[in-house]
Amino acid sequence: MKLTKWKDNPILKPNADSDWEKMSVLNPAAWAEDGKVSLLYRASSESIDYVIYVGLAESRDGFHFERVGKEPVLSPSKDGFDAGCIEDPRVVKIDGTFYMAYAARAHPPHAHWAGRKRASLPSPSRTWAENITRSGIASSKDLRHWTRLGPCTADDLDNRDVMLFPEKINGRYVLIHRAIDDQGKYPQYKNPAIWLAFSEDMKNWGDDFMLAKAEVDWEKKRIGGGAPPIRTDAGWLMIYHAVGNFRDKERAYRAGVMLLDLEDPRRIVARPPDFILEPEESFELKGAVDNVVFPCGNVILGDELFVYYGAADKVCCVATVKVKPFMEWILKYRTRS
Repeated sequence: MKLTKWKDNPILKPNADSDWEKMSVLNPAAWAEDGKVSLLYRASSESIDYVIYVGLAESRDGFHFERVGKEPVLSPSKDGFDAGCIEDPRVVKIDGTFYMAYAARAHPPHAHWAGRKRASLPSPSRTWAENITRSGIASSKDLRHWTRLGPCTADDLDNRDVMLFPEKINGRYVLIHRAIDDQGKYPQYKNPAIWLAFSEDMKNWGDDFMLAKAEVDWEKKRIGGGAPPIRTDAGWLMIYHAVGNFRDKERAYRAGVMLLDLEDPRRIVARPPDFILEPEESFELKGAVDNVVFPCGNVILGDELFVYYGAADKVCCVATVKVKPFMEWILKYRTRS
């Protein structure tokens, strides 16, 4: 079953009148409350350093969005692990507080589309010396003012696609992440996969568990988290992303779905083998990075699931599906475990 893309996509485009979001707006987190959908989207300027921020937009129908304010709601810090950029936010609300999990770099990533290489960055850790991704968490009461809680992944491992479950499970916070280790220090992370980690205080994470790895052709190059899980009667509904071959190209980003056990999210209840979203439109096929649909947010409005995604690392889009038939389709692919 495929999601239905909105006929008037993209829902958010770069803003030529704003320096910090002139280049691209993409990969939006989403939250629905009080008749309003809020998008927290990744945005970047046209500067050669390619600094990345988080902006806020709001909608009353889930389709038509207006920006909130003229400044980012979260910017790179002055000298922290996220001093270079704030990327790919995912948002949940736990016990009245919003939590944003995000990917970050210590230094601006520079303009990848221009082929510019980073200068040598001497430092005792890989995240500083090589500018690989480390991930963090911030909290807020209103989605506008954010407090950094610090990093949630190690400083010597490229780790992103982080997101929290929207509630504690068995007394612990649960984090989804996707680490890649090309140095051999952590052999379990050699191949990109979806992992879970657990914490009692949202600071110290452990008990890592590999939830899912690539199984079919469209996800054979890479698999990682997409949008935060949503609780349903049948289990945690989780949209994920994967990278695989695409037509005559080497790779494309698509989206799939799986259902996790409510009491033990380490157990996959159902996992359809087919993707639910792929690049098709011109603005998904061509952009800063071609052939990309990348979901980072989802909400349920009435009887429909709204999935918000970045297209070709350039614009924000939305696709929908009726919840009941979607769940019925997913449950056709129950696992044996």
